[in-house]
Amino acid sequence: MPPVATVQPASFLTLHYRLAGPDGSDVVSTFDGPPATLSLGSGQLAPAMEQCLLGLAEGDHKAFELPPGAAFGDRNPELIQRVSLAVLRQYGDPDETYHVGDVVHFPTPDGQGAFAGVLRELGPAAEDWALFDFNHPLAGLPVRFEVQMIGVL
Repeated sequence: MPPVATVQPASFLTLHYRLAGPDGSDVVSTFDGPPATLSLGSGQLAPAMEQCLLGLAEGDHKAFELPPGAAFGDRNPELIQRVSLAVLRQYGDPDETYHVGDVVHFPTPDGQGAFAGVLRELGPAAEDWALFDFNHPLAGLPVRFEVQMIGVL
């Protein structure tokens, strides 16, 4: 009988995974659909989550409790920024109505990608600004990471 494959630093993986925030609600879960495939070390998962996978074998089903900030870093106050509503109109739908809690996508400076911010506050109409939080929603928070390893290459 051949040895069971275990996860190594450059392994290609097929797995189910669930990521839950401190309230226990799922942020991401593949358990109800097709499994995920990823290449370890390619940046598809946060380094702390990749470390949890090292040494796991095909068939393993484990859960990990990551302390605040381990998975997505600490909250960075510099990533909370005011954006003029003119910028929102320029890069988004000019007729859009924004509400606190909305996730808004902005293009990267090179136009090749996007990043998202959560609208935290709208300024008074005369000031024409919105306050966005560009931190990852789980930055600075404890995270539960559950995996079921299906295949390791």
